[in-house]
Amino acid sequence: MEPQNNNSFKFRMAQIIFGYETPAGRAFDIALIWLILASVLVMMIDSVNGLDAQLRWALKAAEWAFTLIFTVEYGLRIYVAPNRWAYVRSFYGLVDLLSILPTYLGLFFGDLNYLLTIRLLRVLRIFRILKLARYLSEANVLMRSMIMARRKILVFFSSVLVLTTIFGSLMYVVEGPENGFTSIPKSIYWAIVSITTVGYGDITPHTNMGQLLAALVMLTGYSIIAIPTGIFTAELVQEVNRARSSRLCGDCNRPGHESDARYCRFCGHSLSDTAAEDTAPDASAQKNTDGH
Repeated sequence: MEPQNNNSFKFRMAQIIFGYETPAGRAFDIALIWLILASVLVMMIDSVNGLDAQLRWALKAAEWAFTLIFTVEYGLRIYVAPNRWAYVRSFYGLVDLLSILPTYLGLFFGDLNYLLTIRLLRVLRIFRILKLARYLSEANVLMRSMIMARRKILVFFSSVLVLTTIFGSLMYVVEGPENGFTSIPKSIYWAIVSITTVGYGDITPHTNMGQLLAALVMLTGYSIIAIPTGIFTAELVQEVNRARSSRLCGDCNRPGHESDARYCRFCGHSLSDTAAEDTAPDASAQKNTDGH
């Protein structure tokens, strides 16, 4: 990374375009997000059939205006980036490029405007602006809970798959092709729709036995719909308890503190030293991962 003069135009532009700590940087990112949302809204309106030709032309003009703005912005990012190749190969660099390519490619390969929804990925920058990274620890708790419950959920999913196969096969035998159940896979589709309480209504049983079986399928669906929630909730409670038990008070050595607690709930001792000790290994691991 080449050193830059703090007073140079390139450095100031880099602080505005890539930075978010200054008012100008925050204003730039917020304005960019509004432009992204507006461009996606224009694309959505343009997909509606029966629009007036004049309105259609105005939407096309607006789309090209947005594309030119984003093209200039992408070029500026490459120009002022301290490490240009690192930006171009990064996730945001690729998304920035993909957000402008469809309009230009449409000139040669037909209308590709539906790919412009990729621009919505650029709204992910709002996580940086609002500094929502502090919520990643709570997201990690949810992720660990899902990983711990994966076997139970897999067993539950397999059980539901077996049930829908049985119910679908029975319905195929009871109703038959004359009532819309033309094959076992289509009957299994009906069983899945019914057991999940969606009920599209495109296939319905007509015989008394078929309606009785349908009622049994629906009742089964209501009976098992809460099982995955219970599994995940139990794992989530265990994960939260594990997180509490791992944070000890430095004075009374007792566990059971929330991750954002500042004082011990038992003796009132400050937990700031404990929090620093708990986060030190994570920080060193992050440095090792980043190669710094």
